[in-house]
Formats: sequence, C-alpha cells, structure tokens
Amino acid sequence: MAKDRIVSAQQQTEDAPVESAETPRSLRPTRLDGFTGQADLRQRLRIALDAAQQRNEPMEHLLLHGPPGLGKTTLAHVVANEMDSRVFVTSGPALTRGSDLVGTLTRMQPRDILFIDEIHRLPVSVEEYIYPAMEDFKIDFTLDSGMHAKVVTYQLKPFTLIGATTRAGLLTSALRSRFGISHRLEYYEVEELDTILERAMERMRLKEITTDARHRIAERSRGTPRICLRLLRRVRDFAQVRNRGHIDADIVASALELEGVDELGLDALDRTYLRTIEKVYGGGPVGLEAIAATMGEDAGTLEDLVEPYLLQIGHLARTRQGRQLTDAAKAWLDTAAGD
Repeated sequence: MAKDRIVSAQQQTEDAPVESAETPRSLRPTRLDGFTGQADLRQRLRIALDAAQQRNEPMEHLLLHGPPGLGKTTLAHVVANEMDSRVFVTSGPALTRGSDLVGTLTRMQPRDILFIDEIHRLPVSVEEYIYPAMEDFKIDFTLDSGMHAKVVTYQLKPFTLIGATTRAGLLTSALRSRFGISHRLEYYEVEELDTILERAMERMRLKEITTDARHRIAERSRGTPRICLRLLRRVRDFAQVRNRGHIDADIVASALELEGVDELGLDALDRTYLRTIEKVYGGGPVGLEAIAATMGEDAGTLEDLVEPYLLQIGHLARTRQGRQLTDAAKAWLDTAAGD
C-alpha cells in the first residue's frame, strides 16, 4: 500500500518507538535544546515552558499541525521531559465516547501531558466532553440512569493537552480556540536534516560514512526527519552487505536506486502520479478524483501522502480547475524520459 512506501511520512512498523541502541525512539531528542529545526516553534516553546515552570503551573495547551513525520509526537515527549512530567498518549480514532478519557484524566498528576494524535478525528461527543477539562480542569459524568441519574463533577489536576493533526482545517473553531499555542510545523531544510543524520550516526555508531554521502541522504528525505532516519537505516544495511559497512555517495545512490528513490526523493507512486497527469490529462488541470480513478488509488491517499511534497518542491499546482503540472515538473519528466 502507498502508506508503506519507504518515502511515506506516515509511521511504519520500523519506526515504532521500541527502546534499543538503534531504534527510532533512541534517535529522537529528549530535550528542547537537542531538537533540530522548527526554530520559531522552539523559541515559543522555550518561553512557554520557562514561564510555566516559574509559576509552577502546567504549560498552555498546545496544538501542533502540519505534514506527518515532522516531529509532533517527539515534541510532546520533549515537553513532558522539560516539565519533568509524564505523557499519556492516545489518538482521535481510539476515543469513541467521553468516558474513554475518564480513567486517563483522573490518573494524571499536576503538569502531566495528554497527547492526542489525529485530534481532528475526535467524535463530537468526545470533543464536547474535554472542553471543561481544558478550560476549568474538571469533568462531569453521570451516575445511574433515568430518574435516578445524578451528574457528578470531578476536579482534575492541572494538565497540558497537546493535540497533533495533519488536517488542521478539519478542527472545529470551538476546539481550536481552546489551545493557547497553535503552530504549524514546516518541512526541514537539507542542512537541518544533515544535522539530524549526524547525531543519528553517533547513536548508531556509524563511523564509515562520508560527509557527501550523508548530504545525499538528506537531499532525498523530502524534508522529513522520519524519512531521513528510515533512509539512513536502509543505506546502512546495503553498505553492510555490499561494501563492508563503508558508506560513500555511490553506495547511497545504489542503495536508494534499489529502493526506487530518485535524486528528488520521489518514488514510483510519485512518478506515476505525475505521468498520469501528463499523459492522460495533458498536464492538467484535472480533478483529484479523476487522477485517483485512473491510477487505481484512493484519493485521500494521494492528497495526504503524495501531493504535499510535490507542492512543496514546486512540481504541482492546485487551482480551482484542478491539479496541474508546473513547468518544473514538465522539465523533470522530460529529463526522466530521456534516462
């Protein structure tokens, strides 16, 4: 499936936070000073954290939004570490009714963190249930039913809710307004990914890798740390088997060619998407549903996992009439056709 592509920013099994010397969790920063990229957000968080600690209060509720794989979950754990508190993790789809949160909310201690991933998928009933929890640190729940029903108010310990979403536009205005801090995470620069790779190599004890090789991996990582670390592991494995562990630019090129990842970080699905618009629809404009039907892919998959990066690198334009290839995309397709 599309989400299992090596260049997909969605979390995969190999990205699961299992503790060991070479797993993604161990490669993630644990403190704000060790977090690379998102400079504006880091400054905002540093001020918010320091102010909260000086007042001995929880940090304001925080909404993080933007493409997947940019560090939203990592930042939730960083905030918890900075506040010397615990983080409780759940997701919008996992919460079907308000009572699903009662156990977690009542266990939380002052300044703990509740992290809700995919918060845009919260059911309305759950969303309305957490409003008083966010505003007044209290929840109401009903005991018994019928004429014997009794509403009990439970006072919660002051906590911080961190919500993460890739679709901020789907959040209700009522929910968005309850977050004191809202910030969109942007794609990373190649230099920032290079720094992330350098730190990861130290943790993975990779010494036989050239600076040029590291830079080549960063260039093909689609501005996304999660993809960057995934490519590093694939290149490491390739080098271990084919080149006695030594990694240079040629090894990176060979390893990623085997994975179907080109110089821009595009894979087979990206290329099929672009060529479908070019060959079937004359470069566009064309509607997303038509592209998806022609490719035999889900429209939501293309919108979430393919289009954001193509828009970022200037290969795709979204107009009122539909999707359209840019001159840069046409030039790239002409070059690719000649290879």
